[in-house]
Amino acid sequence: MGCAELLKSVTECVLLAGEILSAEWSLPGGPRGHGDKAEVDVEIEALLRKSLLALLDCDFWGEETGSRLTGHKYCWVVDPNDGTRDFLEGRKGSAISVGLLRDAIPVLGVVYAPVTSDRGPDCISWAEGCGNVIRNGREVSSRARLRTLSPGSRVLMSSAAANNPTINAQLCSPADFVPMPSIAYRLARVAAGDAIACASLVPVSAHDVVGGHALLKGARGVLLNQEGAPLTYDSVALMTRASNRCFGGMPEACRDLVGREWQRLF
Repeated sequence: MGCAELLKSVTECVLLAGEILSAEWSLPGGPRGHGDKAEVDVEIEALLRKSLLALLDCDFWGEETGSRLTGHKYCWVVDPNDGTRDFLEGRKGSAISVGLLRDAIPVLGVVYAPVTSDRGPDCISWAEGCGNVIRNGREVSSRARLRTLSPGSRVLMSSAAANNPTINAQLCSPADFVPMPSIAYRLARVAAGDAIACASLVPVSAHDVVGGHALLKGARGVLLNQEGAPLTYDSVALMTRASNRCFGGMPEACRDLVGREWQRLF
């Protein structure tokens, strides 16, 4: 089964997992957990691990249930709830992220935010062999998109950007910056055309970004590290820490952002 044929079944698995995350959000006392750990995260990853390996029995890299790395050509990469801290603090926009690597290259991605502040449930997906990125069952054209940072374009930053709006506005200028949970969902929304680029200014692991990285490939975008090099996943070290900072989106915009003085925020 090719990646494009696999995508429908993977999306169904992720949507089912999203029902669990949505129900957890709606608990009368709020989601269970504290800090960076929500109790539902392990439950969702266990479900996804079982269902994804039933679709394609290969290697697996998860945030909560550990890894199985045998040298297989393919590897599932799963984050059951990217943006857990924001989720537990009551911010909408955390997301389930599933990616598939083939020879350490992203070839499939599904990112699903079941609870968002502006769109309702939002599922964005792509796989090698598909044409454009798919959003909630419909293809999204990548034509006529802005390619450079310009007035009216948007750069998606972490929720923490709201704590320092002046410097973030300067660093993203002439684009506007938008604070938003979950690097996985920020990457997905850039791939779907909601923004020209996004960033994470803290270290990310493979589970944070592989799903979104695949979506960017479908949108003719890139995912660059703090030095402006493409993210890679061909060692355990790089799976554990893929980059210290990352910038995803249209190539020219990302290269511009890499060179800006982000240390000013720290």
